Amino acid sequence: MSNMDDVSSRLKYIFGQAAVKKDLILHGHIGRLPRFIAEYLIAKACGDQITTECLKKVSELVEKYYREPQEKDKVKFDIVKNAIVELIAEIKVEKDVETGLNFVNILNIPIDDPIIISDYIVEQNPRLLEMGLWGKITIEYNPSSSIKMNVTDFKPFQIANVNLNEFIKGRREFTTDEWIDILISTIGYNPTLLQKRKKLIILTRLIPLVEENVNLMELGPRNTGKTYIFSNSSFYARIFSGGKVSPAVLIWNLQRDSPGEIPTRDCVVFDEIGKIEFMNAAEMMGKLKHFMALGEYERGKRKGSSGCSLVFLGNIDVSGEKPIEEFTYVLPEDMRESAFIDRIHGFVPGWEIPKIGRADVYLSKYYGFATDYFSEIMHQMRKKHEFIGYISDRIEFQNVDRRDEIGIERIASGLLKLLAPHGEFEDEDLKLSLEIAIEYRQKIAEWLHYMAPGEYPLKKIGYVIKG
Repeated sequence: MSNMDDVSSRLKYIFGQAAVKKDLILHGHIGRLPRFIAEYLIAKACGDQITTECLKKVSELVEKYYREPQEKDKVKFDIVKNAIVELIAEIKVEKDVETGLNFVNILNIPIDDPIIISDYIVEQNPRLLEMGLWGKITIEYNPSSSIKMNVTDFKPFQIANVNLNEFIKGRREFTTDEWIDILISTIGYNPTLLQKRKKLIILTRLIPLVEENVNLMELGPRNTGKTYIFSNSSFYARIFSGGKVSPAVLIWNLQRDSPGEIPTRDCVVFDEIGKIEFMNAAEMMGKLKHFMALGEYERGKRKGSSGCSLVFLGNIDVSGEKPIEEFTYVLPEDMRESAFIDRIHGFVPGWEIPKIGRADVYLSKYYGFATDYFSEIMHQMRKKHEFIGYISDRIEFQNVDRRDEIGIERIASGLLKLLAPHGEFEDEDLKLSLEIAIEYRQKIAEWLHYMAPGEYPLKKIGYVIKG
C-alpha cells in the first residue's frame, strides 16, 4: 500500500461519511445537478464500488424527481391534481416574524405561491435558514387551508449538520504533509503527481473561502482549474464570468431594496477579468475600491460591512512556467490603476499550476472530504480570528506599509487555517505560510513599482519571528 493509499484509508476511517472517493463523479456525472449533489447521491448509492446498476438507480432517481425551472406549472398541476408531489430541489426557508410561519423558497423551480414548512423539519436541518439545502421534498396540498402547500417531509442530500470541533479533532491524526494531500484530493487533484510547492499554490486558491476580506488575483494559462475550484468547492461563492456587472447585483438593489452578492456571500469571483464590464463604471470602481480597503459597502440609504473576499481571475500567455504577457493589459481599462492594484492583497502565480490532462490520471482517485461538508467547514473557519492575531503577535515585518501588513497577515492566516485548523503548528508551518504570503504580496509591490515607480519605490519585503 502506497503512502497516499494509507492516508486515504485513515481519512475514511476517522471521518466516516464526510469522506468520499473523489473519482466517483468521473463515472457518473449527473449533469443537471450541482457536482456536490451528484457526488453525494453516487456515493450513497454506490459506496466505494461503481457499478452499472447503482448508477442506473441514481439516474432513475433524478429522472423521476428532478424538475427543470420551465416545468413549474407542471409541478403545480401535479400538486393540485394528486394532493401530493415529491421533488428533488434546493430549498431555502425564511421565518415570518408576524405570523410565526416558515416559508419555503424552492430555488431551482420559481414557484411564487406560498409554501410552508414545520419548525420540526427546520430544527432538524438548520442550514435551511442560511444558504439552503438540496434534498428530496414532499409537498402536500390542502385546498381548504389559507396556505395550501405544505412541505411535510425533507430528506437532505447534503450533510445537514457539520461539527467543526470534530473536524479539528480529526486533523490531529495526520502530519502537515498528509493533510496537504488530503486537501488536494478533496478539491479533485491527484496529489501523487504534484510537487509540494504546486500543491501549496493550488491550496492558496481556497484562502478567500476560509479568510474574511482577502483580495487575490490569479493570472495563468487556460485549463488549470482556476474557475473549477470556486464553482466546485463552495456554495457560498458567486462567480461572474465576463459580461456586465451592475452595482445593483453586486452591492444593493435599490429598486427591490435587497442586498447584492457582496453583502451575502463569502466570496465573489470575477472570472475572465478582461471581459468584465462594470455598468456605471465610475461609481462601481469607487465602491469596489472602498470595500476592498475597509470591508464596507454603501449604496443609496443602505450601508454596512461584509466579510466577503474578492478574487480576480484571468488568462495570460506563458512560456514554460513564466508569463510572457504584461499583467496590466489583461485587466479591463477601469482597473488599470495603482489604487486598485494596491488593494489586492496578493498575486497567485497561476502559471506554475499544471494544466489538467486526462481525468483518469490527473484527477484524484483517493478519498477526500465530501464537497458540501468541506464547503461548510471553510465557511465556519472564516469566523476564527485567532490565527491572524497569532501572526501579528509573533511576526515583525520589514519594509512594509500598512496595506502590505494587512495583505500578508490575511493570506498567511488563511493558509494556516487550511494547514492547521486545530491551531497547533510548528514554526516551520508558520514560516511556510508567511513566505508564501510575502511572495504573493511582493508580486503586488513589484507590479505597483512597474506601474508608478515614483510613487512606489522598489522594495524587498521581509520578516522576523519575535522572541
